[in-house]
Amino acid sequence: MLGRILTRLIDAQAPWSEPLGALVQGILKAILPRVPWLKDLLHGTWLGHPLHAASTDLPIGVLGLAVLFDVLGLGVAATWSVGAAVVLMLLSALSGLADYTDTDTLARRRATVHATVMVLALLLAVASLIVRWPAPEIVMVVPGVLSTAGFGFLILGAFVGGDVVYALGNMVDRHAFRPRGGQWTGLDVTDIPEGELVRAKAGAQTLVLVRAGDRVLAMHDTCAHAACSLSKGRLVDGQVECSCHGSRYRLSDGHVTRGPSVYDQPAYEVRRTADGWEARRA
Repeated sequence: MLGRILTRLIDAQAPWSEPLGALVQGILKAILPRVPWLKDLLHGTWLGHPLHAASTDLPIGVLGLAVLFDVLGLGVAATWSVGAAVVLMLLSALSGLADYTDTDTLARRRATVHATVMVLALLLAVASLIVRWPAPEIVMVVPGVLSTAGFGFLILGAFVGGDVVYALGNMVDRHAFRPRGGQWTGLDVTDIPEGELVRAKAGAQTLVLVRAGDRVLAMHDTCAHAACSLSKGRLVDGQVECSCHGSRYRLSDGHVTRGPSVYDQPAYEVRRTADGWEARRA
C-alpha cells in the first residue's frame, strides 16, 4: 500500500519532471556521446553490470555510519564519514547521469525525481559537513540533524531509483529469462542477402541475420538494453548498432562492444539443410 502511494506521488511530479528531464537529458546528449570511452566507463559496459547500481550502496552505508557516529558522540568519525559520503554520492551521480542520458518516457520522469531527491540529500550532507568541519571533535545538534535528514532523502531517492529499475526495467538484461541452448529450429526466411540485416523468426524467437559469404551470423533481434529491434539498426565493422541508443554488438559472438548496454546479446548458430535455414542458440 505504501509503495503504491509513493509511486502515485512520484508520477504526480510529471508537470515539472518532464520538462526538467528533457532539458537535462538534452545537455547530457550534447556532451557525453562526444567522449564514448567515458560514457562506456560510466555505464559499466566494461564491467558487464550497470556501474550505477553497484555504486549506490556505498554513500548510503557511509552516511548511515555518520548518523550512527553522531548518536554515539564520535564527532571526528562522523565528520569524516559525511565527507566520504559526499565524495561517494558525487561519484555515483556520474554513472547515474550516463544511464540517464539513454532513459526515455516514464522511466525518465521517475529518474528525474530520483535525481532531484538525491541532489537534496547531497546538499544536506554538504551543509552538515560545512557546519561541523571547523570543530569536528565537537558533537553538535545542527550538523547531526542535517546529516540525518540527508540520510532520509538518500533512502527515499534509493526507493525511487529502485522503482525505475525493478518496476520499469531500466538497465536490466532483456534476455534474462530466455532459454539457453536448445534444438535446431527452422527459420521463416528462404533468402538471406549478402551484408544486410535480415529479421527472421525461429519458433518463438526473433533473430537478426547477416550473411557473409557461405556463413550466416545471427543474434537475437531484441536489444539487451531497451528491447529495440536490432534489425532496424546498421552494420558497423562486423557489429550491429542499435538504432535507438547506439549500443553495438559483435556479430560473431554477440559480445557488447559499446554502451549504453552492459549485457552481451544472445548469439545463434545458423545452418542450411535440405528443408531450408535453421538456427539454435550458441
